[in-house]
Amino acid sequence: MFRPRLGIALILSLSLGVAACGSGGDSDEGADAKSLTLWHYEAPNSAMGIAWNKAIELFKTSHPGVEVKFEEKSFEQIQQNAGMILNSDSAPDILEYNKGNATSGLLSKQGLLTDLTDEVTARGWDKKLSPSLQTTAKYDDDGIMGSGKFFGVPNYGEYVMVYYNKDQFKKYNLAVPTTYEEFTKAMDTFVQNKVTPVANGGAEYPAQQIFYELALSKADRAWVDDYQLYKNKVDFKGPQLTYAAQTYADWVAKGYIGKDSAGIKAEDMGVSFIQGKFPIMYSGSWWYGRFADEIKNFEWGTFLFPGSSLHPGSSGNLWVVPEKSKAKKLAYDFIDITMTPEIQNLLGNSGGVPVAADTAAITGDKNKELIDNFAKLSAADGLAFYPDWPAPGFQDTLTSGVQGLINGSSTPQKLLEDLQKPYDENLADLGK
Repeated sequence: MFRPRLGIALILSLSLGVAACGSGGDSDEGADAKSLTLWHYEAPNSAMGIAWNKAIELFKTSHPGVEVKFEEKSFEQIQQNAGMILNSDSAPDILEYNKGNATSGLLSKQGLLTDLTDEVTARGWDKKLSPSLQTTAKYDDDGIMGSGKFFGVPNYGEYVMVYYNKDQFKKYNLAVPTTYEEFTKAMDTFVQNKVTPVANGGAEYPAQQIFYELALSKADRAWVDDYQLYKNKVDFKGPQLTYAAQTYADWVAKGYIGKDSAGIKAEDMGVSFIQGKFPIMYSGSWWYGRFADEIKNFEWGTFLFPGSSLHPGSSGNLWVVPEKSKAKKLAYDFIDITMTPEIQNLLGNSGGVPVAADTAAITGDKNKELIDNFAKLSAADGLAFYPDWPAPGFQDTLTSGVQGLINGSSTPQKLLEDLQKPYDENLADLGK
């Protein structure tokens, strides 16, 4: 997903003179291109936003005459319109895009993305990416991740965790929960004191990530592989998703999640936590650097969702090069800069999860904890990707379905039925 991933989508149009590109090449690859159009959708003070903006500065230095222009768009706008945009003459030369079967996989299957395999090998990017991180960068002829050709390059990782307001936990004498039972007891305490525990964004991806984590708490790796990689058929009325749907509805009924959160967007959810309005927020590591920068009035921390060995997470979004790019060599140069120690270390020290940083160069206890937890999850095979990945358009189906549980317009049974249909239709399209 998404990360999405959050905040502002920055569409950068970089105009440059004929540049001496490090990779050389013929005119078909845009080696003599005079401009590069680059898109990314990170908030300027997020870890990725800081790192990518620095990468742009370095790119301008190595490619003199660069002019940078910004146009604001949201992650959702790019998510919904990428296929149409990349199939037009207005396609950018490089963009940061969501990974997974339903997004990058679909575009690769449609022939809209450049095969980067040779470039990945030639520039040594493959040596900087662990096998688990390469999963979301490779897609087969059906657009299914995990094998085949490289159609993108991730240069950060991400995972979903519980952010909590230490001051509010202390106010009610609550310790960091280590079991699911302790977690629900903590939320009960907040409700009893007329405090809605969980900040939620029902109008976008955050709400469905809670739903998915609840399913993962009853799942194993085999179930994740069936759901994400189509190794076996998934019964949406099986124990994992049935538990998730019913428990989510119970959380709403108990007041853990506000019924008014159905229309809240991710950005507003994050701002509400920054303002101290909620003691708990369940979302991704992409918020980490921003919280470190913007939270001034209380102490905060994180913990992994208790009672589960699997958590939403993966490599970060991918840098992809549209097939219609007119400046592919320049695009490869930019990706190369994002993989350098300077940018990777900056990413880690800004609250991100770099894939190729010098760990000795990472400072600050919070930054080290964030990166160490990701390393532990990766080593334990605990990253379970995201709920919307299996089928094109599944994010919209999940969002509307979980919204129904929040505002009471749907039921757990109906949600599962609504999810099963598009999932099975996608399998049929793939001949599975």
